[in-house]
Amino acid sequence: MEKKYITTAIPYVNAAPHIGFALELIQADVVARYSREKKEDTFFLTGVDENSLKNVQAAEKEGISTQELVDRNTQKFIDLTRTLNISNDEFIRTTSEKHKLGTQKFWQACKNDIYKKKYKGLYCVGCESFYLKKDLTNGKCPEHKTKPETVEEENYFFKLSKYQKKLEKLIESDEYQVVPQTRKNEVLNFIKNGLKDFSISRSKERAKGWGIPVPGDNSQIIYVWFDALINYISALDYDINGDKFKKFWPADIHVIGKGISRFHAIYWPAMLLSAGLPLPKKLFVHGYVNIGGEKISKSIGNTVDPFELVKKYDVDAVRYFLLREIPAHGDGDFSEERFREKYNADLSNNLGNLISRTANLIEKNEIEFAKLEVKPNEFEKQIDKFYSDFKFDEILKFIWQKIDEANLYINKKEPWKVKEKKELEKIFKKLVIGIQKIAKALVPFIPETAQKILNQFSQPKIKKHEILFPRIK
Repeated sequence: MEKKYITTAIPYVNAAPHIGFALELIQADVVARYSREKKEDTFFLTGVDENSLKNVQAAEKEGISTQELVDRNTQKFIDLTRTLNISNDEFIRTTSEKHKLGTQKFWQACKNDIYKKKYKGLYCVGCESFYLKKDLTNGKCPEHKTKPETVEEENYFFKLSKYQKKLEKLIESDEYQVVPQTRKNEVLNFIKNGLKDFSISRSKERAKGWGIPVPGDNSQIIYVWFDALINYISALDYDINGDKFKKFWPADIHVIGKGISRFHAIYWPAMLLSAGLPLPKKLFVHGYVNIGGEKISKSIGNTVDPFELVKKYDVDAVRYFLLREIPAHGDGDFSEERFREKYNADLSNNLGNLISRTANLIEKNEIEFAKLEVKPNEFEKQIDKFYSDFKFDEILKFIWQKIDEANLYINKKEPWKVKEKKELEKIFKKLVIGIQKIAKALVPFIPETAQKILNQFSQPKIKKHEILFPRIK
């Protein structure tokens, strides 16, 4: 059995989760569910980054301890995985003991590429990253639109420059594949402009004593990004070289947002090369969920609450909208008006109507089926092709074409006018096989609804059920 290890990024817990991370969770979940459908031995990881200075500052603002804040907000991210029906196998917290031990072990594995020096630079707390003046936009962080602070201290550095040629070759050759091509090009351009060594620790004072201490130097805390990236192996019990690590590493697919592509496409593989560990196979970089063209951001405050959306409309409707309406390889806009429009048109009218009237007609005509043989054909091959590039929106567009074709087939055949039983059986057999294929293809995307359809249309006596997606007025 082929193994498949899939991960999401781990967000900071300085605030409650928003719909941007909900998109990432759902995308990774689709890949994991699809892998399981293909009978692959799948391990799906998500989690949270609790060691950030942003978390410390958020706790100070609220007047509570950092531990209290991370415990409370981490629970919200755990709740989100359940609310969105995410099928993750593990949820990693970077305050866990196994992560701490794994991070310190990894630091030691990289020690030949670590040195100490004094440094002065422009630091964005939002990104937890240093910037060069040339990389700022009007003197501000391009991601958070805030002015970085000047930081001067003695830190440990990692010899990133040492791996420049090697990284360029790995990414250019797709040995470590970055998808889509536009993101791959951005990464290669950044590498070709020259890589500089980067700081991988902070003074204990500036980190406010929060985070994982540098092995052998308690005056320094490991830089949050160096620590966070290690979650992908610490969750597999890297600290004890556990069975999960031996079985599932390297990762097959890292699913991340475009704002952190540099850390995953450059820093992370260089760190792994230094530690003598195999590299991940694929990095899928998705775009942002925007509101009115503006990126959804906790720091900007224009967030959409995924919990409220699910409560109001249903989990599968939320999953469907985000996967269909936000381009897999780019940015997309969210508005509740558009959500309702797509819900009524695609889910209530197209899919709901096909299921409802087919079941009604079969029950009314008292047609029964023995177990039908549903053979894979070009339909499944086309879907496989889309999956290789993570084109979730294209897969759904393709499935909905098949739904439209099935609805048109009913209109053309007009089974309500057909008197001959054998002709009716022939019409409905084609429809039932088509519906089973559609439902099976939809399992990774809208699992609860797809399973309801499969259960309904796998019975010898197909009966009408409750409406799948009641129309929103």
